[in-house]
Amino acid sequence: MTHVSVITLAKGRPDHLVNVVHGLAKQTQRPVELIVAVMQHQPYDLPDAPFPVRQMQMSTDALPLAAARNAAAMAASGEVLVFLDMDCIPTPDLVADYAKFADAFNGLLMGEVMYLPGGATRGDWRYEDFAKVAEKHSDRRGPPAHGLELCEDYRCFWSLNFAMRRETFLSSGGFDERYIGYGGEDTDFGKTLDEADISIAWIKGGLAYHQYHPHHMPPVHHLDSVVRNAQLFEEKWGYRTMGHWLHAFRLMGLIDDAPGRPIRILRRPEAADLALTGQQSHQPYANTARVLRQLEEAASRSSKLVSPRLEVAAAA
Repeated sequence: MTHVSVITLAKGRPDHLVNVVHGLAKQTQRPVELIVAVMQHQPYDLPDAPFPVRQMQMSTDALPLAAARNAAAMAASGEVLVFLDMDCIPTPDLVADYAKFADAFNGLLMGEVMYLPGGATRGDWRYEDFAKVAEKHSDRRGPPAHGLELCEDYRCFWSLNFAMRRETFLSSGGFDERYIGYGGEDTDFGKTLDEADISIAWIKGGLAYHQYHPHHMPPVHHLDSVVRNAQLFEEKWGYRTMGHWLHAFRLMGLIDDAPGRPIRILRRPEAADLALTGQQSHQPYANTARVLRQLEEAASRSSKLVSPRLEVAAAA
């Protein structure tokens, strides 16, 4: 049997991490361990589990997502690494699905994710109840109908639920630890794999349910790190990533991201920006596309109002 280590990164939200442990305890193929890269001062108080749980203390000054994933991968003992965000509850076959596909495919595997509304994990939750209320993310494509399907665009890689053989992950160099804070490190890793001819694929299976928590999309609450990491990506690869977020920030008047010069932050997010981008409790996920439509419609209306005045001025 293929030995699988599960890796998660954790800061705050202890109830979410407890649910991850409960989900892993229900696996048809148990992991050989759960490694938690802890990005806060105190370790977590976690329930007993039928597998070892190791908490690794990481820096708490920022969100060292790239460094934390690499450190946990180095410490893991399994032949296959499953990277699962702390807000993702694995379904009972998740570990077995990844082990099966990793036996036949030496690349990066992306499992399924469905999103839960607020309140879905209260009390003694059941997978049957999750299936009734969970929603697919409208900005993300779904899994193949069956089996495995190669992904031809590395930008589709999303780091909240994926797996690789440990040897392949380490040979790739892992995540670039210069990325600090939120944004960009997963796209950079996808690009690194693409350059190394390491394939990325979607699978039917490896399903996890994403637990509700308030969030912002585009992530105005991470404005500084998104800008910094977008510029790092450009210095490394010659073009910027997170273009949809930068476009939204520009429309909101938060940044000047004119090509050919560094991105400038023009102002800090205010209450209105947080209200526009914030996820409501009835929404299973925050949606950048929805906010962009509103911003672009507002920009279009503003342009139509300004144009006649410009024409009069030009005629004068």
